[in-house]
Amino acid sequence: MTRRWLLDPARAIAVGQPAGLMGIINVTPDSFSDGGRHATPAAAAEAARALVAAGADWLDVGGESTRPGAQPVDAETEIARVVPAIAAIRAAGVRVPLSVDTSKGRVAEAALAAGADAINDIGGGRDPELLAVAARARCPLILMHMQGTPQTMQLAPRYQDVVGEVEEALRQALARAVAAGVAEQAIVLDPGIGFGKTRAHNLALLAALPRLAALGRPLLVGVSRKSLIGALTGIAEPAQRDAASHVAHALLAPHCALLRVHDVAGARAALRVAAALREAA
Repeated sequence: MTRRWLLDPARAIAVGQPAGLMGIINVTPDSFSDGGRHATPAAAAEAARALVAAGADWLDVGGESTRPGAQPVDAETEIARVVPAIAAIRAAGVRVPLSVDTSKGRVAEAALAAGADAINDIGGGRDPELLAVAARARCPLILMHMQGTPQTMQLAPRYQDVVGEVEEALRQALARAVAAGVAEQAIVLDPGIGFGKTRAHNLALLAALPRLAALGRPLLVGVSRKSLIGALTGIAEPAQRDAASHVAHALLAPHCALLRVHDVAGARAALRVAAALREAA
């Protein structure tokens, strides 16, 4: 069965077109910004309704923290977190596209059965079972670049040419997914800002988004509240980084299909202002 929603790649990679907003719902106790806030299905459903009301085009539900140094959880724990949350969100009448943020095939399969539409894989398709699930479901698949694992990625990130190496890694991830039976037109790529990168690496990748878009697939970018924003502004508390995050969102939007954000209302306002200024120019 074909999933009811796929990105339009022509729209998604066209410079100047508005990016969609992916609202974040972490059903974890230890995520860097909002751990514990959406730990119950009812809280997740309430957050989903609020994010959609604020202008979210897409929701992303995750049951395992991927902040630097976070400890992994097993598939059973992750399933126990995300499946009730997704079911509650759908039962609440929320109908926007929803992805499960996981790198495990078993979790992805359970989430799709519960009502998810897509898979957001920070592992970039390292798990063959996940690719097989995506191929069978014929669902959108987001493939992200990460150097190392969440436990090790920020210990000492090194690249000779960060843009070239991330570009090649994304190219290989795309080829791996297609070889596993995932339709190329269903794949979105994510350079993985903050996942095994220094501040300089992150800035180089953000400046190179037009080059990465030349891979021919829509791009997702997540900078919301991340340590990059903290390093650039000196703001230590993640929840206080929204205003600076929205400056980045406004600048990056023309090059992305999706922006993964915490504060959807603020991001939507920033994108409207930026779009009006571009139109006036």
